[in-house]
Amino acid sequence: MISIFFQMWLLLFPMWSESGVPAKQDEIYIRINQVGYLVHEQKSAILFSNGPVKEKYALIHAESEKVLYAARPVRSGAMGWGAFDYYYTFDFTLIATPGSYFLEGERSGTRSPVFQISDHAYVHLQDELLGFMRQQRCGYNPTLDMVCHQHDGRSFYGPMPDSTYVDVSGGWHDAGDQLKYLITGSYATAHMLLAYELYPENFADHTNALGQPGANGIPDVLDEAKWGLDWIHKLHPAPDQLVHQVADDRDHMGWKMPDQDKSDYGWGENSYRAAYFATGEPQGLKRYQSEATGVSNLAGRSAAAMALAARIWKVELNDPHFAGECLDAAKTLYQMGKEKEGYQQGNSYGAPYRYGEETWADDMEWGAAELYKTTGEKSYLEDALKYARMAGTVSWMPLDTAEHYQYYPFINMGHYALHGLVEDSFKDTLEGYYRDGIESCLARAGKNPYGIGVSFIWCSNNLLTSLIAQLILYEHMTDDDSYAGLLVQQRDWLFGRNPWGTSMFTGIPEGGEYPVDVHTSIYGLTGLEVAGGLVDGPVYGSIYRSLYGLHLTDPDEFAAVQNPFVVYHDDTGDYSTNEPTMDGTAGAILMMAHFATYPFSEAGSQ
Repeated sequence: MISIFFQMWLLLFPMWSESGVPAKQDEIYIRINQVGYLVHEQKSAILFSNGPVKEKYALIHAESEKVLYAARPVRSGAMGWGAFDYYYTFDFTLIATPGSYFLEGERSGTRSPVFQISDHAYVHLQDELLGFMRQQRCGYNPTLDMVCHQHDGRSFYGPMPDSTYVDVSGGWHDAGDQLKYLITGSYATAHMLLAYELYPENFADHTNALGQPGANGIPDVLDEAKWGLDWIHKLHPAPDQLVHQVADDRDHMGWKMPDQDKSDYGWGENSYRAAYFATGEPQGLKRYQSEATGVSNLAGRSAAAMALAARIWKVELNDPHFAGECLDAAKTLYQMGKEKEGYQQGNSYGAPYRYGEETWADDMEWGAAELYKTTGEKSYLEDALKYARMAGTVSWMPLDTAEHYQYYPFINMGHYALHGLVEDSFKDTLEGYYRDGIESCLARAGKNPYGIGVSFIWCSNNLLTSLIAQLILYEHMTDDDSYAGLLVQQRDWLFGRNPWGTSMFTGIPEGGEYPVDVHTSIYGLTGLEVAGGLVDGPVYGSIYRSLYGLHLTDPDEFAAVQNPFVVYHDDTGDYSTNEPTMDGTAGAILMMAHFATYPFSEAGSQ
């Protein structure tokens, strides 16, 4: 239905943007990865215009102004989602000389931003992402140097009477709002620990455990992961108890500083907030009920995080006491998941939006695989094999649309965790599960000039970083680099090779085009810019136009290149595309660490 409408719209209004601003007939737009390209990888730019591009473009060394390469861009046959008729690719893969460069049209003088070709283009960007994670801390917040939400929280659906005080302070604020979810917090914690296991040499030590400047002998990624681990321990105060959410959409009262929270959950402003226990049954204090069926998604992911932590703190950090606490928690959390198989969803109060996760076998597979690695107990391996078969290829990847967070966490990390533990025949099976999803995205990527393989549902950037992670882990599993070109195209989109020419991370690259007017209380009230936050990203125009309370606060700076099919706005009023998220940012850390340690000497031109 969307496709037919879109084609009709193109015929009627081929030169107009979503906001009604006409695109210039002779304007040529160049889109590149602003961070840069590694020396021996695929390198390309996108050009688009309403008229044919007939001139050559040159790759010019920024300092010497020497032309290293010139060629005519190659026209793409794929559709570009409207606003423009002509799309071209300019490939300069053969240039492998490190330096700063820009592209320029030989007659029009159209010029790209300056970018790098360098093996070091991505070094330290993972540290920027950890900086944003510290901004999201609840409790003591080192970015703001304040303590917030000290009264979290009062119980609901727990084994004790409702409104009983339980200590669930800590954790991270989920996004621009100040809710806290185990759904996202468990994944963020486990993702950071896995990224450290894969790339331990690539994480620096610049801060202490509180996130304040000053090394403490522990990589910052582990300090941040421990912030999540400590919170999960609080949420799991007994073997059969697990809190899954703190606060709800009563939080959404406009901009407010975390330590001056105006929301009222029945105990006055800036006081106690609701703490929802996981029961595996539908929940909701008012009109909107979740569709929960169990707790395995939360319990399995949290068990995976704890089992990873038990290994790291015992072996890497020589802290057997904390390692033992984590292993005990991993076992009891996993047992909860086995006893109540199914998924727990987020809770809403007065609005219909919630995290509607509906998958759980992948999380139990991940938890079982990590527990087997940590304990060597064969029963965990047997469970992991069972859950792996149940999870199979279930994913958002073959679908053009899905409900919000329906297939969270958007990548089955269990398949990777299990891969090194099984016989070759089942390794092939697990590789096939990953490959099936990748092939679906590859087919979608062939239908647009950017080579983007995700659908533009809410939080499309999370899908993109998850696809990137799956491509990276698939290469780790198989040593097959046949999808290297697809991987680079997904990454390049996130840094500016997209219709809007913007990075999707706040403050990255320094001096570049990136989100500034983000939908967060901290920015809205103070104007403070914190680098490293991944914004939600573009959405289908149909989604954008259907959301409640969404309006732009300023004229659309991307009006000339905007279109009605896929939209993005750098505007505080657009919570659907420009709200940075904690779990999206954490989910990009593996990607950043990978490109900072790319095997340059072994990589060939793609």
